[in-house]
Amino acid sequence: MASDGVRLEDVDAVRPPRVNPGPRRAFGPGARPLLIAALSTAVVFAVLAAIVVNAPGWPRFQQAFLNGPIFWDALPKVAGKFLVNVRLFLVAEVLILVLGLVLAVLRSLPGPVFFPVRLLATLYVDLFRALPGVLVIFMLGMGIPALRIEGVPKDEFFWAVVVLTLIYSAYVSEVYRAGIESVHPSQEAAARSLGLSRWQGLRYVVLPQAVRRVIPPLLNDFIGLQKDTVLVSFIGVVEVFRQTQIVQAARFNFTPYLATALVFLVVTIPMARFTDWLLKREKDQRVASGGSRSSASMSRVNQTLP
Repeated sequence: MASDGVRLEDVDAVRPPRVNPGPRRAFGPGARPLLIAALSTAVVFAVLAAIVVNAPGWPRFQQAFLNGPIFWDALPKVAGKFLVNVRLFLVAEVLILVLGLVLAVLRSLPGPVFFPVRLLATLYVDLFRALPGVLVIFMLGMGIPALRIEGVPKDEFFWAVVVLTLIYSAYVSEVYRAGIESVHPSQEAAARSLGLSRWQGLRYVVLPQAVRRVIPPLLNDFIGLQKDTVLVSFIGVVEVFRQTQIVQAARFNFTPYLATALVFLVVTIPMARFTDWLLKREKDQRVASGGSRSSASMSRVNQTLP
């Protein structure tokens, strides 16, 4: 007999029966979707491989694009010239970061007195975002040296850097401008209330927050810049793509292009995964900071309640 006149037999009668869990599973609850995804992926790739291998022109395609000896012979030559692309990318990236930030600041200047400056910056951005990159490379890389102006450089690498800087600074300036506009106006108002000038508030308050927010999108643009360095081969710069064309013409085979593709895959895929990681980290930080602010607000509300 239990306390308060309740018998133990009555308690056992109401208690739900035990369910036999059965044999313990070797995999967790999330293993089944992973196995299904892996199996479906393997089936899809197996079907595609069967279609390609059994195509009538597969032997000829394999000889022209997947020739093993030619691939291993071309890979060192192609990879060596990739250093030219890396040097071109690094020099242009520094100039793009500076020029893009200047354009974004000019387009963000308030007031009617700065309208001509904003107009010129807007025309620059619209022009180089509208024109195809290859067209700009041809017009500047070949047209300006053809003028034979005294003192103007004729080096192809110099004009390759200039063209890439002009094109990509237009895109990067828009990324910067989006970061500047994402900073709440109260930040600038608080800076002005502390006695800072408009320029000081922009430099010490707005720009640091804006630049920190746009780092992942900037990395996406620079992945595109790394790939577009091959476009300067049209004006005579012997980089990885031009070297591939030379090897291909010498061997009468397209397999060297596969070596070039492998070089870019090795470089750009880690950059893309690093960009995704930065985006995820920034999102997690925003969620965490939002949660901490909500908790702090709730605690302040609770303290004010009777």
